[in-house]
Amino acid sequence: MDTLDDLRRHLQWAIELEHATIPPYLCALYSLDPARNPEAVQVVGSVLAEEMLHLALAANLLNAVGGSPALDTPALLPPYPHPLPHGDRSVHVHLAPFGAEALELFLRIERPASADAPPESDEYETIGQFYAAIEAGFRTLCDELGEAAVFTGDPARQIDAFHLRGGGGEVIAVHDLKSAMAALAEVVEQGEGAARTDVWDGDRDVFHPDREEVAHYYRFQELRLGRRYRTGDTPASGPSGDEIAIDPDGVLPMRPDPRTADYPEGSAVRIAQEAFNQTYCVLLYQLEQAFTGDPGQLRDAIGTMYALRAQAVALMKMPSGDGRTTAGPTFEYVPPERRN
Repeated sequence: MDTLDDLRRHLQWAIELEHATIPPYLCALYSLDPARNPEAVQVVGSVLAEEMLHLALAANLLNAVGGSPALDTPALLPPYPHPLPHGDRSVHVHLAPFGAEALELFLRIERPASADAPPESDEYETIGQFYAAIEAGFRTLCDELGEAAVFTGDPARQIDAFHLRGGGGEVIAVHDLKSAMAALAEVVEQGEGAARTDVWDGDRDVFHPDREEVAHYYRFQELRLGRRYRTGDTPASGPSGDEIAIDPDGVLPMRPDPRTADYPEGSAVRIAQEAFNQTYCVLLYQLEQAFTGDPGQLRDAIGTMYALRAQAVALMKMPSGDGRTTAGPTFEYVPPERRN
């Protein structure tokens, strides 16, 4: 990353990367019965809220260097399954209900980099290595051009108050190298833990304020292993705290990677899927507007997310037609001219 344009391009990739986690995490979350799997709902919901925070941080970083975040674009919704954007081509993002396969995908996505892993600006093995490359790009350009020449964005575009109930961390307005480094650290530590060697992300657990919060990778490990991390636990030791009960019968059996093309035009499932896609693309529009000068759109976006939940759960209760699974949201892009 030896030019500002290159840095801006990679920060747009960061937006695409952070967004790529949201549809699969939404599917897992909405497939869970909150009454039968309350702890899993808390864990997945907290990670989802923090991914939305990371999306805002990536937008702040791009705005700070004079870029313009793009979210209402087909590039954010390629057909499923698809590789992680600009990353390890062997990691394929799927839409699936909560369960072992979904957790294995989430662990691949959030996998921490080793302490000596080098920065990687493209086809990265871990998200941490990608952000390390962005950090290096910021430092190099500030050294070569000076901070004033790098941070040329409109300060009015910075989001500095954005919080979804159930997530930790904070939005950081970016206006210089120090605040850019703080924003990048927030993203990486929430994802893979502090200093690549710890399970904790530096925040307090929003549901259990008496204890520290573990990073995303280790939260998914807790669900996979059925046990919480506690003080003294490490990545090597694994979790040794309280058990987490998972009721597999409290999960809606959504058909993996559904598509509207699987159902005839005018059918109840396809109509519901198309309605969900319309709503989701409205959400992308609202987020893009919020990140490009109209922060008030964030309130509308949060309301849209509640509407999405109702639509997704309704879909996951509709038979898919194969006698075993239910339908589900397809997350297909709807161009603005085809929206209601």
